[in-house]
Amino acid sequence: MAVQDLLRQRFFPHMWCPGCGHGTVLNSLLRAVLELGLSKNEIVMTSGIGCSARISGYVDFHSLHTLHGRALAFATGVKLSKPELTLLVPMGDGDALAIGGNHFIHAARRNIDITAIVMNNRIYGMTGGQFSPLSGIGVKATTAPYSTIDNNFDVVELATAAGATFVARSTTYHARECTELIKKAILHKGFSVVEILSQCPTHFGRKNREGDAGQMLENYKKITAKRGSKALEENPGLIGRGIFVEKEKPEYCQEYEKTIALAMKGAGR
Repeated sequence: MAVQDLLRQRFFPHMWCPGCGHGTVLNSLLRAVLELGLSKNEIVMTSGIGCSARISGYVDFHSLHTLHGRALAFATGVKLSKPELTLLVPMGDGDALAIGGNHFIHAARRNIDITAIVMNNRIYGMTGGQFSPLSGIGVKATTAPYSTIDNNFDVVELATAAGATFVARSTTYHARECTELIKKAILHKGFSVVEILSQCPTHFGRKNREGDAGQMLENYKKITAKRGSKALEENPGLIGRGIFVEKEKPEYCQEYEKTIALAMKGAGR
């Protein structure tokens, strides 16, 4: 099987802008699925609304293209009813941490076995370039022509504090690293979060004078460093990449099965 066998090729060419990092994320995700040897019938992908959410329409998996911010809620329902399936949830800034923020923290708190991929391009691309909860201070956007004053969420810190048992970060420049992190996230039994910094040259790059897609990718190389590296030790201001949390904790579906067994026993069945 090859990457193209995992795609609904009739829906190509895709709708992403030239240079968008989301195609690289899709590539890394598909390579992770291939290398793990997962069957398409074992996978369900749910997504919400936005540039990132279009992934669910391009993959030849069971998929649900749902309401804005509710991808994790739908995924939770699928996982509880069919716990043997692998649930993949690609999300953008809004789906994950704006309108979807409540679902995000509670999925992490429950430690349900879902892999959440947060594609962080620091902007709302599909709706015209509004700033998001991941934009940060001093960013220009259509809704912040004089630059933003809102602090941004740190996805890794938020996911960790909410109780996610696997938390990682990479960038679209480090595509092979993304594949390895996604593989580990899928194999982890519990709520897994992989944040991937993804360039948006059309809205974020243009308005904030970060150059074209190539220049934005080069910037990811400059501003990040691997956890435990000498570069990060010497310059703690760099953004860390790699695995931040990896721990074992009771998984929600397994605990729910125990509750059902207790209820059945109580009913004398």
